[in-house]
Amino acid sequence: MGDLILNTQDLSKCYTSQLSNFAINGLNLSIGAGSLYGLIGPDGAGKSTTLRILSTVLKPTSGKVYVNGYDSLNNPEKVRPYIGYMPQLFSLYQDLSVQENLDFFARIYGVPRAERKTRTWEMMAFIHLEKYHDRRARNLSGGMKKKLALACSLIHNPRLLILDEPSTGVDPVSRRELWLMLAEVVNKGVTAIVSTPYMDEAERCSEVAILFEGKIIVQGKPAALKKSLPYEIVEVKAKPRKAMRSSVAKQKDIVDWRPVGDRIRIEVAKEKTSELVSSLKDELSRNNSEIRILRKTRPLMEDVFTHNVNLRRRENA
Repeated sequence: MGDLILNTQDLSKCYTSQLSNFAINGLNLSIGAGSLYGLIGPDGAGKSTTLRILSTVLKPTSGKVYVNGYDSLNNPEKVRPYIGYMPQLFSLYQDLSVQENLDFFARIYGVPRAERKTRTWEMMAFIHLEKYHDRRARNLSGGMKKKLALACSLIHNPRLLILDEPSTGVDPVSRRELWLMLAEVVNKGVTAIVSTPYMDEAERCSEVAILFEGKIIVQGKPAALKKSLPYEIVEVKAKPRKAMRSSVAKQKDIVDWRPVGDRIRIEVAKEKTSELVSSLKDELSRNNSEIRILRKTRPLMEDVFTHNVNLRRRENA
């Protein structure tokens, strides 16, 4: 396997005996050691199913999974010590304190007795919860619970960390802190696979795969995926908003457009960008609109996601 920490071959999962409704179908992943790999996709795309199989919690219908060179389907006990898994609904023990939860998971994961106390305090320091070591889990904030769950999945020094939407449901500050901690873990050589609904988090990954209806429709480095888009992005912000929308809708040669907050992002063929900006400026002026922003802007992972999912939907229509 070389420097691969995880490799899958034609991985599929069907929850019905008729094999007519695949949650995932023919997934092939090759993830190098020390990388931060993101799985993105709409609800029901198969992200959680994929991560549950990779973590040996769920058996696939067909296909192979290799973790650190071991066949995880035939040798799950050899694979599990290498894996730290944090599901969406990580079940902390609410009546146990921060320290007691960490100690419990250290025991479950087989951390040697002589190392447990040191390792527990190291993880509390890592998640900045030392002064809350005796606080019961049920009394922690949502962000603190997520940090504790992350620490519990790292307590045994896994080589592969699998996180299913770890920052969902927490405030923006806690979300940022979680990702800073995750970056620190990866910098230490741990491989992380993360599913996320947030496109700004996908930007942080070294490589991403977009899942749609159980299949990978595109994968690669975020910069390369953004560069591969067959159009440019024009961003406009003007008042009143109704006039802005009306002006955009009248433009020709637009591939697509969508509102994002108080702005509109427009997909336009590269050779038509300057023409569109000029035409839209004239139309907004005729509507007596106050133009705040009208410019070509850099593409985002959200543009990559929207383009590829909409393309696949049109193909399947």
